[in-house]
Amino acid sequence: MSQIPVSEQLKKKYHKTEEVSDFKQLLDRSSTIYKARTAFRLKNEKNEIFSITYEQLNNDVKALGTYLISQGLLNKRICVIGKNSYKWAISYLAASIVGVVVPIDKELHSRDVINFINVSESIAILGDDKILNTILTDKSMLKNPNILFLGFDNGKDFTSFDNSLIQGKSLVENGDKNFEDISVNPDEMKILLFTSGTTGNAKGVCLSHRNICSNILSIFGIVKVKRNDLFLSILPIHHTYECTIGFLLPLYSGASIAFCDGLRYITNNINEYHPSVVLCVPLLLENMHKKIIKSINSGVPDKYKKQNENPFNDLPFYIKGAVKAKVKNSLGGRLRVFIVGAAAMNPTIIEDFDNLGLRTLQGYGLTECAPLVAGNTDYFSKSDSCGLPIPNVEYKIDSPNNEGVGEIIVKGPNVMLGYYNNVSDTEKVLVDGWFHTGDLGKIDSDGYLYITGRCKSVIVTKNGKNIYPEEVEYYLNDNPLVTESLVSGIHKDNDDETYINAQIFPNIEAITEQLKGSVPTKEEIKKIISDIVQAVNSKLPNYKHIKSFIVRDEEFEKTTTKKIKRFGKNMDVK
Repeated sequence: MSQIPVSEQLKKKYHKTEEVSDFKQLLDRSSTIYKARTAFRLKNEKNEIFSITYEQLNNDVKALGTYLISQGLLNKRICVIGKNSYKWAISYLAASIVGVVVPIDKELHSRDVINFINVSESIAILGDDKILNTILTDKSMLKNPNILFLGFDNGKDFTSFDNSLIQGKSLVENGDKNFEDISVNPDEMKILLFTSGTTGNAKGVCLSHRNICSNILSIFGIVKVKRNDLFLSILPIHHTYECTIGFLLPLYSGASIAFCDGLRYITNNINEYHPSVVLCVPLLLENMHKKIIKSINSGVPDKYKKQNENPFNDLPFYIKGAVKAKVKNSLGGRLRVFIVGAAAMNPTIIEDFDNLGLRTLQGYGLTECAPLVAGNTDYFSKSDSCGLPIPNVEYKIDSPNNEGVGEIIVKGPNVMLGYYNNVSDTEKVLVDGWFHTGDLGKIDSDGYLYITGRCKSVIVTKNGKNIYPEEVEYYLNDNPLVTESLVSGIHKDNDDETYINAQIFPNIEAITEQLKGSVPTKEEIKKIISDIVQAVNSKLPNYKHIKSFIVRDEEFEKTTTKKIKRFGKNMDVK
């Protein structure tokens, strides 16, 4: 009898969910069920931690929404921009119920922000005063000079957020039911997100409340979120990955959210808030892993120490228990799961964390899919895969080659409505109900998905061989003496063959340690990197060999989710 694929076994194990199809319904449900429970843990001006209940959250969204309607913003486009904060969160919810929310990346240049305001035809922007001030310096570029600026920090240059909230509460108390009477159409565009993708050409992704709510329910079906969980929000909240999984999912589940004060404060915040769930990108987890391995090596008896390697598996059981407890305590004492996405994760690191009692669930998603498509689960997981199809979502490989590799295409209620004002690009990617991701992958007999690269980043040699840069980068980045790398195809003068070039940013700290503390010279670094390249080449077939390399003295330009940009300055190979 043939074995039932794991993807089919999973369907019998889904956690029970309660249907919601829009954010208003989600908030009303949560404020009823979890009324007095903590939705957010925040800090006041004195750095003291206080709580916001689910009832208060719902009342604040209702008050802000009522105020926005009073300013003529019903069914209008409303931008939200700023650091991760409670004010951002309630602005996003209120704006997406009252009109269409346009979340914008706070790291963008003010001219790009203005371009998105103009393209989206937004008539209000809510955000951090500092960012709004930079927009004001180029105000003449705004097509609509009468945009409402609502500042989170209550400065004198903008309409005060706090005063707007007070006015909204007063309107509600005096019987204004305009917000309450809104009936959200779950299938119309309510979220407009601009994504740079991998080409640098920003597209507007049109999402509905149903797109995102269906994704929340699918994720809850495979990863149990407990009411006593606390999520530490680190990644940019405008991005669907953090927004759906680190913000809206916990609110559906009755969990709590705390905001990180910034990347340099992660360790402090972990010890202040004692999170149980952390969403992160591989880079963040890799840095944490390096520190943990260093700490383990410094604390175990000399005979078990390993330079730049994890000694855990070789430790006797009684030391393992002490090490696990120490690591868990260093991460606040309650941490039980890392959810990692946005790029491929080294499976060894996932296994190391799992051995330490910290589950690491890797997934795969895209903004156009609101975002999750596949994920490792409470029941089944593989460290080298990005998981199984989430509930109600299908994926398959389009036109697979003889190795089973082809473009990943996706179907489900989470798939976007289309690209904003861009019929031709929408028709290219949405074909017969299937979304063509532009990512290359393969699926094993159990339904696990493996990403092999991007259609557009694939390097094709003269004799038709396909090389996925991510595969070569994986081998390079696996070496502790390498911080990060970027592989591309280059052409030499008078030669139409494509050669593999690698740009490598070395880990100077690890190299210095290897050289017993002496600061390495440029020649020493180049020699060490050359040896690493040779070692990588020995693991690859000839046509995938790195033919030339550059040692970088600064890290690569990255997207806000810390993915290396495969375009622009990073690709300038000298």
